[in-house]
Amino acid sequence: MQGMSSPFLVGNGAGFSGDRVDAPIPVVRTLIKRGLPAAMFFEVLGERTVALAQLERRRDPELGYEPMLERLLSPILADCFNARIPILGNYGAANPAAAARLVAKLALKLGLPDLKVGLVLGDDVTSTIALDQLPVHEADDSLDMKAARLVAANAYIGAEPLVRALADGADVVVAGRTSDPALAIAPLVHHFGWSWDDWQKIAVGAACGHLLECGSQVTGGVFWDPGFKDIPDPANIGFPIAEVTADGGLVITKAEDTGGLVDLRTVKEQLLYELHDPSAYITPDVVLDISGCSVEQVGKDRVAVHGLTGRARPDTLKVTASFEGTWLGEGEVSVAGPNALARAKATAEVLLQRMTLRGLPVRTRVDLIGVASVHDSDDGALWRGYQGPEPPEVRIRLAAEGADRDAVDQAAREVLALLCCGTAGTGGARWRLTPRILTRSYLVLRERVPTTVSVRTAREIAS
Repeated sequence: MQGMSSPFLVGNGAGFSGDRVDAPIPVVRTLIKRGLPAAMFFEVLGERTVALAQLERRRDPELGYEPMLERLLSPILADCFNARIPILGNYGAANPAAAARLVAKLALKLGLPDLKVGLVLGDDVTSTIALDQLPVHEADDSLDMKAARLVAANAYIGAEPLVRALADGADVVVAGRTSDPALAIAPLVHHFGWSWDDWQKIAVGAACGHLLECGSQVTGGVFWDPGFKDIPDPANIGFPIAEVTADGGLVITKAEDTGGLVDLRTVKEQLLYELHDPSAYITPDVVLDISGCSVEQVGKDRVAVHGLTGRARPDTLKVTASFEGTWLGEGEVSVAGPNALARAKATAEVLLQRMTLRGLPVRTRVDLIGVASVHDSDDGALWRGYQGPEPPEVRIRLAAEGADRDAVDQAAREVLALLCCGTAGTGGARWRLTPRILTRSYLVLRERVPTTVSVRTAREIAS
């Protein structure tokens, strides 16, 4: 470890479940080349992701963690271990213990039997907390949950147990539902020895995590708008790296020899992402205030963030509960060629009439993709009133939702009949049926969510 005057580097390798599996490679390559103390983190969980992982674990007790975990870690695990770059992630999802076993198995396969895996447990509060005794968080009290069946409940835990794992020598830290900023706060607290009540420093860590948590969003992804906001080499967009100093300096940059960009615009967009109140971004570790911050371009693909402040962490943690919901059926079919718009509108009307004729107990919506869909309402006002240019082709989407699985399935299948019963030039039908997940968030006192940390070598875990 170099002196405390050197920056500590924090690299991000994923911003959601399903992110690019080759993205971490240039990040790790850059961290190693720079030769400074560093850490990598992977943020792969959304609220819906945890719910789906819980359902996957129900089907198979050895599943329920990030499905791309082995693909994400395989190319970088040995390099990070040899360079003493710890890897942290919430890739344990609904089954951190199984994820830890997979990491251990991978380490042995790569000839790293002494690699230490830290396992953080405690976020799953399904069987330990009565939700009906907790206050509902934010606007979720308007949801009708009377008939909903609980799948799982997970608390957003903070950085403290992650730091304990690093202090015990973990090379890879496996956790479930952590807060996103905690994954960056933890290696910074561990490296610099920041006090947990130094709210200014912890706020910098939270901002670091917030800016990096969505991967390439801060390096030009989503920001990219060809002809208006261009980025170089988008097929090879680089993932972000933060440089943090002991006194709270923060610079955002990205992996070398990659596409994308880091400038004032990308950083501002990500800073404001998902912030209901810029003066009070509540995390388990600190309440971050960005209302007085400023950003400064300090070099190519280098932006410094100044003026971050923090206040004492809340007494409560957020718990997101997942419930079995209704069913969603989707059917799609295309029409193409001359008069495609008229044929698409007629087909859409037929689909809606078929729902009435069959008396199916479902709520339906039809979209004409390419004409009106994203901004339309459930009554189809935009596509019904569309008088614009004639499209060369239209994709018709029927969505049906309801509690009766068979009724929803039958509704979605109506598009298949259009192959013979529909207008001229109709084809390419498909349909699918998926369960819907409802989520509702609560607040719980943090002392009611104890965590445990264990650190063992890959050899020990596998034996």
